[in-house]
Amino acid sequence: MDLQNGNLNRIKVVLIEKKRTAKWLAEELEKNPATVSKWCTNVSQPDLYTLDKIATLRDIDKREFITGKD
Repeated sequence: MDLQNGNLNRIKVVLIEKKRTAKWLAEELEKNPATVSKWCTNVSQPDLYTLDKIATLRDIDKREFITGKD
């Protein structure tokens, strides 16, 4: 985890890598776009259940959001 730079999760990076937007993610999760924006900027964090749903939607291992590794 890159706590020195304030990067608690990699949601934004993963969305970019998978060519998806925060708006798309908000629609898929039925969440407010402002909430997803806060996750992408590390202002707040999703709960573990939501993190698991995001990983499933993007077909990646949920550890990748936290560590950057599979």
